[in-house]
Amino acid sequence: MSEALEQSNNKSVYRVQGFTCAGCATKFEKNVKHLDGVSDASINFGASKLTVYGEASIEELEKAGAFENLKIIPEKERFEEKKEPFFRKHSSVLASLAFLIIGWLAGEFNGEGSLPSILAYGASILVGGYRLFTTGLKNFIHLQFDMKTLMTIAVIGAAIIGEWGEGATVVILFAISEALETYSMDKARQSIRSLMDIAPREALIRRGSKEWMVSVEDIQIGDVMIVKPGQKMAMDGVVIKGQSSVNQAAITGESVPVSKAEKDEVFAGTLNEEGLLEVQVTKHVDDTTIAKIIHLVEEAQAERAPSQAFVDRFAKYYTPAIMLIALGVAVVPPLLFGADWSTWIYQGLAVLVVGCPCALVISTPVSIVTAIGNAARNGVLIKGGIHLEELGAIKAIAFDKTGTLTKGVPVVTEYVPQQGVDSNEHLTIVAALENGSQHPLASAIMKKAEQLNLPYLNTKVEDFTSLTGKGIKGTVNNKTYYVGSPGLFNELLPEGIPSDVKAVITDLQNQGKTVMVTGTDTMIMALIAVADVVRENSKDVIAKLHSLGIEKTIMLTGDNLGTAKAIGNQVGVSDVKAELLPQDKLAFIKELRSKYDRVAMIGDGVNDAPALAASTVGIAMGGAGTDTALETADIALMADDLGKLPFSVKLSRKALMIIKQNITFSLGIKLVALLLVVPGWLTLWIAIFADMGATLLVTLNSLRLLRVKDK
Repeated sequence: MSEALEQSNNKSVYRVQGFTCAGCATKFEKNVKHLDGVSDASINFGASKLTVYGEASIEELEKAGAFENLKIIPEKERFEEKKEPFFRKHSSVLASLAFLIIGWLAGEFNGEGSLPSILAYGASILVGGYRLFTTGLKNFIHLQFDMKTLMTIAVIGAAIIGEWGEGATVVILFAISEALETYSMDKARQSIRSLMDIAPREALIRRGSKEWMVSVEDIQIGDVMIVKPGQKMAMDGVVIKGQSSVNQAAITGESVPVSKAEKDEVFAGTLNEEGLLEVQVTKHVDDTTIAKIIHLVEEAQAERAPSQAFVDRFAKYYTPAIMLIALGVAVVPPLLFGADWSTWIYQGLAVLVVGCPCALVISTPVSIVTAIGNAARNGVLIKGGIHLEELGAIKAIAFDKTGTLTKGVPVVTEYVPQQGVDSNEHLTIVAALENGSQHPLASAIMKKAEQLNLPYLNTKVEDFTSLTGKGIKGTVNNKTYYVGSPGLFNELLPEGIPSDVKAVITDLQNQGKTVMVTGTDTMIMALIAVADVVRENSKDVIAKLHSLGIEKTIMLTGDNLGTAKAIGNQVGVSDVKAELLPQDKLAFIKELRSKYDRVAMIGDGVNDAPALAASTVGIAMGGAGTDTALETADIALMADDLGKLPFSVKLSRKALMIIKQNITFSLGIKLVALLLVVPGWLTLWIAIFADMGATLLVTLNSLRLLRVKDK
């Protein structure tokens, strides 16, 4: 879809109810495209959504889908789920089955071709296949050959050559399998519907001194939302009053509730468990994190995966080929070899039924719908079938260090003042200097001073200067102090850093710590070692990835080699690359791709954007808190939890395996059935079992992806 087309036309999105198969969705899309005033249209079968470019009323759209009795509503509305009793919903199938049994009994008592038997079978065909025939005949008139057209031709052909019983059996089997297929697809789509029902549709809002229930569509940014214990958040916002623990499982997949206090961010759809919270709304209902997740999941299901694109191309040539084969089977033996016409017309009809590509067409989308829905429920947002399949084939994973394998929160692990230096007085001066710094490690030093109750905020610093890439300097009490890297003091001191101090620095760096040196331009006064704490589950995650068959895990960092190696050894990655600039990370990812073909990169989605973009699959940590991660990454782990990565790899590999199984099975079973034509053993009921049975088994096989758990 070109940008010009999107801009030049009104774009409207609708929800669709009533799809029974992927082929029907494609036909509906074609019908909508032919409507006056519509320039283009696209169907998202997995999410049951229609996007229309141009002008079309709901009545016109429903008329375009009349062959399936489709119902259309605007995207923001929801269908009312009507619970119909099974017997009422499928009364025509049950009546058809009753007539089939009567026909069989009449055949047993009066002979198979007797009038009572034919009448009962005819009633079974008409009652059970009325909707099938009306659609099939319309399609046949317009030369549109889908499953219903082929079934209609086959059943009418069976009646013409006197196979009334088989025609009735085929109608019953078709109706049952269609009902089961619809149920299976609804089950797969339920994962999205459950996401849509997570957030409440209204909230208690305070405006001025008044409080009242307001629909989420009418809530404005800046409104104060009051959330009582046991209630769900209706909107994203920031806590301005109160303290509580909030269950964020719906958004991030975390099972353990998270403590929330003033200034903490909360998300729509999360559950307030304990205290009363007052939350200032920060986003409109369409911009909340859960709304973005739903939108991205639905869009992900519309994106064609490589295997789906292959299947679509294959089916385009496969269906006409099958029709030619069916015609050949029906006419060649009688014309060339004098064989019985009714026998071979019957065989041709059976080929027509068995050759329908329903199972093949649905083999990929149902797997992708199920897998992406399962991932979303577990706090992993996969933004397309292509990324799901690519992750399943990944051989190497590159990790950013800070904030991914480590917590990204530096702490002071050692403070080593030199002989004759007043420990607290000097640390107060260093903290006062760092208070003016933008360096990530400055907060660790200030936190250390706060723990010791040192009055660094009262210490006056003059002539503060940042020495880019080296450190900082400033004057306190008419004396100039420096805080920076060992390299800075090698330049400052006339004879460089003394060997005994160098030995201490090297030892600390080998432990994975970043060492800062403090002092003047004539002497070193202290060493401060700062370390980024490794996540508790990093080692376990790396071990699980190796057990899943990932050949290479590489840690990429801008930190020094000593620190990098210490962290790498601690978590168990197979390789470490240190002292890398962003462009170096990018070059290394390209090098990895040339060696391993498919490479994933996991980072925070912001700092590592070039490397994430260059990898086969870019994975962002903590997507729930950052719009950038949601927008830029191929996959977002919604919680700041590395433990979701092995689950994502396991799910994608299972999905890839099931897609391959489905394609192989749906083609294999048709080949076997077609070979039965040679000895003349292919019957209509075998054909319907081969086609509808394959479709049903493919769908049920895909639903196994719902059972993949995050353990």
